[in-house]
Formats: sequence, structure tokens, C-alpha cells
Amino acid sequence: MYVCVCNAVTDSDILSAVDGGVRTQRQLTRETGCSGSCGKCRVMAGEILRQALNEHREVRELLPLMQPA
Repeated sequence: MYVCVCNAVTDSDILSAVDGGVRTQRQLTRETGCSGSCGKCRVMAGEILRQALNEHREVRELLPLMQPA
């Protein structure tokens, strides 16, 4: 789904940016251009960013449990 129409940024682009190390909305804008033009997508982009970061945190917390003894 397109989140930022001005810069053709999709939700998948945001998830990929998080996989690539993006952790803040400012970094997201710098890396993807999302919310760098009119700004109408800023709230939605922030929600997707927060959700992706929370999922990454959950995975990192589970990894030690999944390590073989």
C-alpha cells in the first residue's frame, strides 16, 4: 500500500528501511523521502515505523530462547 504518494513510498519500503537500520522518522524521511514533501503521510508512516520497530524488538527478545543449548 502506498503511504507517501508524493514520493511513491509503500509500507513495504518502510519495513525494508527498518530492516536496513532506520530507527527514527527523521531517518525514514532521509532514506526514503517519506513525509518529506507535503507531510500528509507523516502520521501513517510513523505508525508503520513504530509497529515494525516493535516487531523487531520482539524477535530480538525471542532469539536467545531459540538458541540450542
